[in-house]
Amino acid sequence: MRRLAAILMGGAALAACAVGPNFHRPAPPTVTRYTPEPLPPATASAPVPAGNAQQFVSGQQIAGQWWTLFHSPELDRLVAETLRANPDMAAARAALRSAHETYLASRGAFWPQADASYNYTRAKSSAALSPVLSTSNDLYSLHTAQVSVTYAPDVFGGVRRGVEAARAEEDQQRWQSEATYLALTSNLVVTAIAEASLRDQIAAQKRVVAEARQVLDITRRQRALGQLAGADVAAQEALLAQAEAALPPLEKQWAQARAAGEPALRPGASAPRCPGRRGQSARRERGGRRRHRRPHSGVPTRGRRGGGGDQLRPDVR
Repeated sequence: MRRLAAILMGGAALAACAVGPNFHRPAPPTVTRYTPEPLPPATASAPVPAGNAQQFVSGQQIAGQWWTLFHSPELDRLVAETLRANPDMAAARAALRSAHETYLASRGAFWPQADASYNYTRAKSSAALSPVLSTSNDLYSLHTAQVSVTYAPDVFGGVRRGVEAARAEEDQQRWQSEATYLALTSNLVVTAIAEASLRDQIAAQKRVVAEARQVLDITRRQRALGQLAGADVAAQEALLAQAEAALPPLEKQWAQARAAGEPALRPGASAPRCPGRRGQSARRERGGRRRHRRPHSGVPTRGRRGGGGDQLRPDVR
């Protein structure tokens, strides 16, 4: 009885030993904004179409597909096509699937490992040697079946820590995939809107140049009829030159925006027109949720399964 009690106490003491400390989620940061000063409740307004003041709503939940608030079908279609064909998103999804399968495979260490094998052999005894069988038959069949079951008790918690690390890796990869999604959609929408805005500015400036040329033609005819002086013609020519000089900088900016968004817009894809409606801007802060999802992956290698810390303890099988 005393021996049994000693064995139970020893097993309880060994079970209490675990590799690495227990994880406790740290408190989230108390920062509520990214700017040194609080944002104003609303922006300035302008007496132009769509010039209403925009409001900043802190803590408001917005949809994951936030670009749909612009109500632009062309923009929605562009984002959908890019998400479907972008290699970064495909790689992020594949990495997430791999991390999930690794986590599921690591959980198998909690259960006994069974291995079964079967071998069938058809042989013939040599006539020059004594027969293998007790009968006179030269041909015989040999059936070999084997079953082995092993189980490694998680005495020191190394398996539990390994499963927790695999789960943390999966959570981290999930947040990495979300970060890729947010970065891709944000850069794509900003680039598309900037490119569409510059394209509309170029079109408007070309109309200004065309109207300035028409006015110059009228001014020259009036000068030929003696109604205007040569100074009036020179002034109109100067206005036309100023209007034409404003085109190259806009075209340069458009080309730069187009080149910057080429990896996201893909060859042959065109950015949508500038959306006519403006959605209210809302900011949602995540407070470092991603870095709190790795309870045992942030510790040194010696504290993780497969490193050196758990190898210093006995391996009980």
